[in-house]
Amino acid sequence: MITQLDCTLRDGGYYNNWNFERGLVENYLGAMVEVGVGAIEIGLRSLRNQGFKGASAFCKDEYLKTLPLPDDVLIGVMVNASELVDDDALEYKLGQLFPVNSAASPVSLVRIACHVHEFSSVLPATEWLRERGYIVGFNLMQVADRTRDEIRSLAQAATQYQPDVLYFADSMGCMDPRQTAEVISWLREGWQGPLGIHTHDNMGLALQNTLCAIDQGVTWVDATVTGMGRGPGNARTEELAIEMAERKGQDVNLIPLMQLIRTHFRPMQYHYGWGTNPYYFLAGKFGIHPSYVQEMLADSRYLEEDILAVIEHLRKEGGKKFSREALDSARHFYRGEPEGSWSPDALLAGREVLLLGSGPGVKEHNGAIEQYIREYRPLVMALNTQSSVDSALIDVRVACHPVRLLADCDVHSRLPQPLITPASMLPDHVRSALRGKELLDYGFSVRGGTFRFGDSFCTVPVSLVIAYALAIATSGKALRILMAGFDGYGADDPRSAEMQSLLSQYQACAEALPLLAVTPTRYSVPVQSIYAM
Repeated sequence: MITQLDCTLRDGGYYNNWNFERGLVENYLGAMVEVGVGAIEIGLRSLRNQGFKGASAFCKDEYLKTLPLPDDVLIGVMVNASELVDDDALEYKLGQLFPVNSAASPVSLVRIACHVHEFSSVLPATEWLRERGYIVGFNLMQVADRTRDEIRSLAQAATQYQPDVLYFADSMGCMDPRQTAEVISWLREGWQGPLGIHTHDNMGLALQNTLCAIDQGVTWVDATVTGMGRGPGNARTEELAIEMAERKGQDVNLIPLMQLIRTHFRPMQYHYGWGTNPYYFLAGKFGIHPSYVQEMLADSRYLEEDILAVIEHLRKEGGKKFSREALDSARHFYRGEPEGSWSPDALLAGREVLLLGSGPGVKEHNGAIEQYIREYRPLVMALNTQSSVDSALIDVRVACHPVRLLADCDVHSRLPQPLITPASMLPDHVRSALRGKELLDYGFSVRGGTFRFGDSFCTVPVSLVIAYALAIATSGKALRILMAGFDGYGADDPRSAEMQSLLSQYQACAEALPLLAVTPTRYSVPVQSIYAM
């Protein structure tokens, strides 16, 4: 018998802090019964209370008893092993999490999610929980890259305690059906009890891997409504229910579930953006934790080129464990000592520099900007491929992001201006793509809170092209910097705070040049109208 377990309110909570509307929860419970789900993981059971989280992050019995829980479905919660392996005794923590026996609780199933290094420490929880009437499962995470011997050893360890089901999770979404079958065969060398699988959809294979596991004898399978779950999400309940009904030769009533999706889950999916995409596909392919992609997609500071650059960095350096510090570091792709061979002072010394940004202010006021250029002859420096001003009036272009450079190489090859870029520091394939282009090699490195203006290189706090351009103008001993097209973003957009911080740090430098915005801007810099200059 196959048990289909739905864990939407647990895994999906990584997007909305487990704060599901009560109406959604009630409709969800009814829909699960109609599609034949045998177990519902209603959320997490946790003692940690930092920041606001909704009821499904704690799943206290008092809350669960207020819900219309179906009678013929197992109600489960998940506990993260990290809460059980700290300094306090295992039994003490379990007693806090589960103060009453299963008979007195709405919960009958407890699953413990653990990494390989935590498994042996938390396995004894099996005996404690089973003595109190709970069904016990363990979810082994990140096993896809473990060896046969390691997996067999984990399976043998489980045999000593005999949990009711041993799950393995394709945490990185990197497995295919062949690997799925292989891991199952290795687990079977040490474990003969019920097996379960929890798949992720990075590479669009969650459902296929789940069905393959069933064919290999797995009897517990996970899914979530619309795949809602951390990163790209999971096998989709609505699809797995169809497959399960067909295998059982039964009809399934999808109407309540499809209504639930239309009224609640599609709007949430549009807002939060779970589901597979090329970034998650790459993360799955390279064994990178999907939370890196999830965090970047939710942060407007990360443009397409930033996300791809971070994935490439993590592919080389390793990204199996999510770390916010590692993410911030990976975004700043230039590391080590800067190198350069071109000095900007011969071009810029004593001249006024007009920076052309990417904001709409350049296009909106291009007539006045072009008139100013013709009359006053500033050194015109365009960021990346900005093209809202007559190309004949632009003196040089500035670009530093290796992925953006690679994407724009064809455009740069057609643009007549020399390109200031850290040429000697670029990856070989980027330099090759720019072959034939006049490159002015000004070195670049990133170090938080630091501006350094060398003759042929700079160090700046963030890897934004505007930071690089400011350093070039300063190193070149320009007279002042006029800024056009730096309109800014909305107040809640993190790019606004990042940009303002950068400008404030620059203005605090002893070597800083005067800044003057000549088109509308939200940043705290002096402003004059281009029309009156």
